[in-house]
Amino acid sequence: MIMAKQTLFVFHWRQAVPFGRHQKGQVFAYSEHDARQQLAGQAILPTRLIRRRLSSWQQRQHKAKAADITQFSRELTTLLESGIPIVQALNLIEENQVKAEMRLVVRYLRQQLEAGTSLSTALAQASPLFDRFYCDLVATGEQTGQLPLVFARLALYREKQALLRSKVMKAMIYPTIVVSVALGVSTYLLLFVIPKFKQIFDSFGAPLPWLTRQVLALSDWMTTHAPTIAAILIVLMLSHKWLQRHHPRYRYHYHRWLLKLPIIGEVLSKACIAKFSRTLATTFSAGIPLISGLKSATNILTNDYYAHGLIRVSAHTATGIPLYQALRESGRFPNMMTQMIMIGEESGALDTMLNRVAVIYEEEVDNTVDNLGKIIEPLLILVLGLLIGGLVVAMYLPIFNLMSVLG
Repeated sequence: MIMAKQTLFVFHWRQAVPFGRHQKGQVFAYSEHDARQQLAGQAILPTRLIRRRLSSWQQRQHKAKAADITQFSRELTTLLESGIPIVQALNLIEENQVKAEMRLVVRYLRQQLEAGTSLSTALAQASPLFDRFYCDLVATGEQTGQLPLVFARLALYREKQALLRSKVMKAMIYPTIVVSVALGVSTYLLLFVIPKFKQIFDSFGAPLPWLTRQVLALSDWMTTHAPTIAAILIVLMLSHKWLQRHHPRYRYHYHRWLLKLPIIGEVLSKACIAKFSRTLATTFSAGIPLISGLKSATNILTNDYYAHGLIRVSAHTATGIPLYQALRESGRFPNMMTQMIMIGEESGALDTMLNRVAVIYEEEVDNTVDNLGKIIEPLLILVLGLLIGGLVVAMYLPIFNLMSVLG
């Protein structure tokens, strides 16, 4: 039973009770058999059971997300550290779950453990939200008898990654929104406002300034070819998404180009370094071999430029080359980082040094994002002034000239 491949349904039940009355309610499950099992556990024997698909609102309300897995890891850590057996801990977590999908995932884990399946195997089958990295660390914890420590590290790791991800998103959303609004307003002016000014200018019968003529020509061109332009933009967007998904070479060069963008590229680069360092530190401190940890760190990274570099780093390290030297030869990591890793390797405290590297670059991302408004605001003001201000000036120049002539 692989729950990740199943669809969640809502089952409406009705049960006859004495004196001709009925009880009714609903339960979330993947199958009718599962629904009847849940109801039997509540001493409910339904006389009628109707299966329905979830509404879009119910799907959003009950769908498990990455944050729910982090919360699950933190709760399980607390219970295990308190000395509660894992099956009982899962039972307590299941009872307190609000989201139906998380409740079913935890229930599945408990049932698999009761059937004798290892926790790491059950996690891999329960949901795609438990990725290979998560399952490998849990497997190591099972082998070493340190499950509470492993879940504590996983919870901390996921919390740090979520915080870093939100910082990177914040860095990219702010300029994107401002530029999008500027382009949207400019497009609206060119398509709907400026053509009305053109009718007024035609009635003057006077020569127009050069800037006004250029803006009117651009407005005419956009109005005439608006459907074609929209179609081309849609095709380009869809092609970009398709190439990113199916063409590794295109994705590699696109990710490399993103890293060259001013300010944003620096944030993305530091975020990749911080993510790699913290992932490798977490796996290494959990007892996973360095080569396996490098593979996990490579799979975690979403930037192909850094991922390709780490594949070569892993290959070089497997031949006996020190990690710091392999990272330096890849040309993707700064000297400060490689020097700190060299010290960590020589002193036998590689995981400690990697955590320090992660903290340094996470703080740099944090500072850059916090100061992003001050850094990028002048550039955005210039863009807005050139786009919208230029259009407004072009439209009012003929009116100013006419007023001066009449005056």
